[in-house]
Amino acid sequence: MQSRSPGYRTHVTDSPPYRLDLDRDVVSLTGDLVDIPSESRHERSLADAVEAALRPLPHLTVERDGDTVVARTRLQRPERVLLGGHLDTVPSAGNLPHTRSGGFVHGLGSCDMKGGVAVALRLAAHVPEPTRDVTYVFYECEEIEARFNGLARVAEAHPDWLQADFAILMEPSNAGVEAGCQGTLRAEVRTAGTRAHSARSWLGHNAVHRAVEILTRLDAYEPRVVPIDGLEYREGLNAVGIEGGIAGNVIPDECVVTVNYRFAPSRSPEEAEQHVRDVFQGFPVTVVDLSAGALPGLEQPAARDFIAAVGVDARPKFGWTDVARFAGLGVPAVNYGPGDPSLAHASDERVPEADLETCERVLAEWLHGG
Repeated sequence: MQSRSPGYRTHVTDSPPYRLDLDRDVVSLTGDLVDIPSESRHERSLADAVEAALRPLPHLTVERDGDTVVARTRLQRPERVLLGGHLDTVPSAGNLPHTRSGGFVHGLGSCDMKGGVAVALRLAAHVPEPTRDVTYVFYECEEIEARFNGLARVAEAHPDWLQADFAILMEPSNAGVEAGCQGTLRAEVRTAGTRAHSARSWLGHNAVHRAVEILTRLDAYEPRVVPIDGLEYREGLNAVGIEGGIAGNVIPDECVVTVNYRFAPSRSPEEAEQHVRDVFQGFPVTVVDLSAGALPGLEQPAARDFIAAVGVDARPKFGWTDVARFAGLGVPAVNYGPGDPSLAHASDERVPEADLETCERVLAEWLHGG
């Protein structure tokens, strides 16, 4: 699940080769995946293990670009679906290795999204003749800036690898279908002042004090609720950081408030940027990250078929996922995976064993034509 934060710089030491046994049940396999460290930009050990587990399977063609692994059936079916999951995690919160208790697998990435990856790996190994051709994509660097994203790189370098009629992102969704996703924009709003010694503050102008107006506008902001295809997408505009100050005896001459705008997928990136500039009219605004959302696409036959197979009503996706990337490729996509998205990145991150088993069963039945 995308946090849109800068590329992590944490040092991760090289590890010995790991081995994945895809004959282990989905709950045990989730624990095995959690125990292979794969913080963003350090996914190689896990990508190596995934590739090594998939290459011997005779019904799959396996490709690799960087630390992104793609495996495809080639059965000449009339329809191709894609199941995708990212391999990376946020930095550890002291929650490695995994544990199991109370019907949950606990540990870093268990929910976001090694549980979903475990489901997809089990399907790749144990559904050799699906009624639809299947592409499995396991990619790096989803949790950080878009420029590192392995799926984006493959879309540019090997677009044929991602060709499909329908895509399912195995993001945590409580084993339900979450359609579309919000767009996201991060911007820096600046105030300027005049530097001076704090003992003679009247000779300067305090940029931090001037940031009060930015925060006041945010506090008064009323976000939209936007209905699309019978789903309601809630927007939000919030301060997520503030920087200012030079030293304990200096009046600061600059303050930067970082804001994050989550916008409904009916609003284009250009419209979202203009909206933020309008809200902060009079202040310099620098957009540092911007990604479009994805419309639900529930009118697409493949999406309707899958939702009917799952047997639940679709919900809107609050947050940005790579569903938006597939929308940009013209491939309708939904989020469907085990785990509660509100537990993603939490120190007590966990995924229900029941969700893992349900997602594997539902997808296996669907791929078998059930």
